[in-house]
Amino acid sequence: MAKKLLFVINEAYFLLSHRLAIATLAKNAGWEIHVAAPIAHVWAPAGFSASEIEAQGFHFHAIPLSRRGKNPFVDMRTFAALWRLYRQLRPDLIHLVTMKPNLYGGLAARFARVPAVVFAVSGLGQIFVAVGPSAAVLRLLVTYLLQRSLQHPNCRVIFQNPDDRNTLVRKNVVDAGATVMIRGSGVNLDLYKPAPLPRGRPVILLASRLIWEKGIGEFVAAARQLRDAGASARFVLVGDTHASNPRTVPRETLESWVREGVVEWWGFRADMTAVLAQCAVVCLPSTYGEGVPRILLEAAASGRPIVTTNIPGCREAVLDGVSGYLVPVGNSSALEERLLALINDPGRRASFGTEGRRLVETQFDERTIANR
Repeated sequence: MAKKLLFVINEAYFLLSHRLAIATLAKNAGWEIHVAAPIAHVWAPAGFSASEIEAQGFHFHAIPLSRRGKNPFVDMRTFAALWRLYRQLRPDLIHLVTMKPNLYGGLAARFARVPAVVFAVSGLGQIFVAVGPSAAVLRLLVTYLLQRSLQHPNCRVIFQNPDDRNTLVRKNVVDAGATVMIRGSGVNLDLYKPAPLPRGRPVILLASRLIWEKGIGEFVAAARQLRDAGASARFVLVGDTHASNPRTVPRETLESWVREGVVEWWGFRADMTAVLAQCAVVCLPSTYGEGVPRILLEAAASGRPIVTTNIPGCREAVLDGVSGYLVPVGNSSALEERLLALINDPGRRASFGTEGRRLVETQFDERTIANR
């Protein structure tokens, strides 16, 4: 009988976008693959359904999980549903991805006596950088739950950058001996290939979930300053906005920026290879804890220079001054300066793009990551 591997993720589409290579490799090795995720698809393409997961030969299980809810009593539904699923399915190995699956999925695995667990910490997110009394209380609760969850007797905890690992080891949340460093999910180098830099006014691209923590405000401020200074460039936002997220950039704000002529908004795009082929620079001025952002790896694989913030996760994907630039968090002036340097220098854009491709070939090949 085939051994069972169960992925627990806070968004079903994430399995296809970030873990498909791992799941496929395990399936080809003879494992029976199961995926547990909520039915609601927050950032999936329009029309996406769980049938796309099942079409890969995997089994899908719907679970109640709110990726943004902060009420632990409501989240007990997630814990209970996962405990029941574990008891019914009897998986040999569970792979938990993102914060809430790590919290509640790990606790349920201990109660259900799941024999082996792999946790994936894909960035510590907003909770570990937020300020204020309520954030401090929530951080204490999350730290406590993580500490209990990550103490499974037979587990490994994958970190994507050393800062996140050191933070949780220092807080005694996880034992250093149980940690493994694997930088990101990797990138498909056969899909994302270098393309000639387009002619004409360079397109500066920010592609992400459109929440303020991704540095959307800083990007727009820099774009406005560069436009007013006469820089010849187009500034493009790619991504969607969701009214249910209190930190989302409101649609009215996005539309006002478009009317002002400071940015273009292309909405959600699933064809990122085509989007990257149209741009000259990829920018991600994120302000909170990332793992290793997939868009930065896709950009580097496509031969595009990067401007991003000098924070854990983002800096893993860039060689500062070689394949792109790192700027201080929240500093739109520094962002403006580095973007202008690339806007005015096509040769530097090309050379940075070449170095970025070399970096992902040596360190971020999806096949190498999946094998690890």
